[in-house]
Amino acid sequence: MTYRDAGVDLEAADALEDLIAPLVRHTYGPRVLPSHGAFAGLFRLDYDERLFARNYRDPVLVGCTDGVGSKLLVAIQAGRYDTIGIDLVAMSVNDLLCCGAEPLFFLDYVAVHKLQPPLVAQLVAGVATGCEQAGCALLGGETAEMPDLYRPRHFDLAGFAVGVVERQRMIARELISPGDQLIGLPSSGLHSNGYALARKVLLKRAYLPLDEPVRALGEPLADTLLRPTRIYVRPVLRVLRHYRQQMMVTGLAHITGGGLPANIPRMLPEGCGAVLRRGAWPVPPIFGLLEHLGVAEAEMYRVFNMGIGFVLAVHPRSVRVVMQMLRRAGEEPLVIGRVRRGHGGVEFV
Repeated sequence: MTYRDAGVDLEAADALEDLIAPLVRHTYGPRVLPSHGAFAGLFRLDYDERLFARNYRDPVLVGCTDGVGSKLLVAIQAGRYDTIGIDLVAMSVNDLLCCGAEPLFFLDYVAVHKLQPPLVAQLVAGVATGCEQAGCALLGGETAEMPDLYRPRHFDLAGFAVGVVERQRMIARELISPGDQLIGLPSSGLHSNGYALARKVLLKRAYLPLDEPVRALGEPLADTLLRPTRIYVRPVLRVLRHYRQQMMVTGLAHITGGGLPANIPRMLPEGCGAVLRRGAWPVPPIFGLLEHLGVAEAEMYRVFNMGIGFVLAVHPRSVRVVMQMLRRAGEEPLVIGRVRRGHGGVEFV
């Protein structure tokens, strides 16, 4: 008996290493130390101004981990694996960003039924693209071939991000006060949340084909469902790095599972709530389609991001300059509401 008889192909693992090594190295900067063949990745953490966007006097390391969830099943059904890795990176680095952290490096874990080097290389290429968008290094990862655990063609992804923030410049909920304005940054669609419900409605009840255009969407359903999660790191950090004596940005929220009603309160201090204006932002067609096919409006807002992927709480006097900076960074920011006195929660008016 050999390892291959048990379902694990060591030669395929070696071939995969040759395919992904250039993708990984492309994300490296001067902070990554050479470590070929080592058991761990090496990353410099010092005060050299050539290595960081700024010098850190009291750096705090920040860590996040996440996956992609049921969106993987859409990628498997569609046979498209080139962008799902971007989602993996986005879910963690957007979370890091909520305390003002700069992502430093990322690690991925890919578990498969059968190791097919070209397929896994597509997954890792997406991860590398996400790391480039976030300005961090893909420091390392792991691939596991487990035919007894996963069904044929099935796989899973997990990701881990580490960032750094100056302790005195951390975004903490105590900074927010009533009257602060809420600026929303558009999402690209569903991002990576609510796919259990979306698949149930679109694929299992409405029986919509993935590869054919849907009139309500103006494109094939697969294009809409597999559009990657947006990574907000560069535009938001551009705003945060203009810190002066008074903080312009008082709170940050990544709108993931639970939508706006669950994620905005996570950045609010005691005694504060939020008011959002319906119609203040365009809602992508996929959400209208889901509601048309039977998902109640309240459930839509409770599950999905509804077109807003990231929210900044901003001091009223700084709204104009923050909006200008975000536009220069390529964003289309919208004032969607404000912070009010209250006992938490989000009110839609």
